[in-house]
Amino acid sequence: MPKTLTAAIVQAAPVPLAIGDGINQLIEHIDQAAKNGAQLIAFGETFLGGYPLWLDEASDAALWDHPGSKALHRIMLDNAIVEGDPRLEPVQELVDRHDVMVSVGAHQRIRNSLYNNQMLFRPGQHPLNHRKLVPTHGERLIWMRGDGSTLETHCANDGTMVGSLICWENWMPLARAAMHNQGEQIHVAAWPTVRESYSIASRHYAFEGRCFVLAAGTVQHRDNVLEGLERAGGNAEARALLEQMPEGQLQRGNSQIIAPDTEILAEAGSQSEVISAELDLNSIGEGLASLDVDGHYSRPDVFELSVNRRPQDGVVWQS
Repeated sequence: MPKTLTAAIVQAAPVPLAIGDGINQLIEHIDQAAKNGAQLIAFGETFLGGYPLWLDEASDAALWDHPGSKALHRIMLDNAIVEGDPRLEPVQELVDRHDVMVSVGAHQRIRNSLYNNQMLFRPGQHPLNHRKLVPTHGERLIWMRGDGSTLETHCANDGTMVGSLICWENWMPLARAAMHNQGEQIHVAAWPTVRESYSIASRHYAFEGRCFVLAAGTVQHRDNVLEGLERAGGNAEARALLEQMPEGQLQRGNSQIIAPDTEILAEAGSQSEVISAELDLNSIGEGLASLDVDGHYSRPDVFELSVNRRPQDGVVWQS
């Protein structure tokens, strides 16, 4: 009997900075996608809080001691999700009620640092966290590095293995090898925008891992960020920095759902929309006949990967 799963990508504009408002919007998106039959729903990188576009688009963002950058960092810390965040309880209740899985990116605060976290909500369980291992280039001004403790997959009730990597992690060969080793069948590749090179990386991941890939992007305009700032309480210095960004659309979506043979099953344009596809999970086993990079196409006698899964807290308290 064919084993299928309906997957959807919600390509939408986030509510930048004001994560509480963003959660309300997230709930609406999940509810609608689930009612339309989606069993796995994916959102792009840092959908909750929005991708920090000013790092790339505002010329003064990296200046030392810049008042606008400092104000934005404080606002992000104040709004970020935390472990056991009560604001996420309605999301979990909705996931439980609809019996769906939801992958969504968020800014997370641990102690006094911010992390780029792609959370997987699953029915009846706590969300599975994956914190970005290496913030890319200017992102290091904001995000702390994740560690191996969140490099894992989720086994759904029907045995389907679901995992995620964030943005340029999908170009990290050893991170990919670690995910393939866990039997990943559906992979969420969370991007800000699925550019051509990002599509190539996502399709390569699908072929290499013999898995379905949800390459999830977002759409975002400068006005979204300015409006989000006001929702988060506003700040004159932060607004002045954000107004350095060019007007108009700065993230263009282009999300894709990709089969293990690299076929694009569904593709979005540059505006807000929802795409979906039926994933035939039986096709994974058929593809493994010719390529299994974690099995018959590997050489464990030549290459060996060791993954440190201990949390790297920096301070170890002993009784």
